[in-house]
Amino acid sequence: MMYTVQVKVMPLKDLLDPQGKAVLGGLQNLGLNQVADVRIGKHIDLQIEAGSKEEALAAGEEAAKKLLSNPVMEIFEVSVS
Repeated sequence: MMYTVQVKVMPLKDLLDPQGKAVLGGLQNLGLNQVADVRIGKHIDLQIEAGSKEEALAAGEEAAKKLLSNPVMEIFEVSVS
């Protein structure tokens, strides 16, 4: 069966996010001063052929650990739909 696995990768909360800071500055320059903080991450959809939802989730987690995220700088969440 084919499963869609979503991987959300975000910078660690304790690390500076220069891209997020640049976007925050741009939003404030546009007058959107109610925005307090911006963190930029990645959303990755994987189409995975697997025998069960649990197998698809495990494959997505393996992909996130081995290639899609940098554990030194990022965290990830994996979900299946």
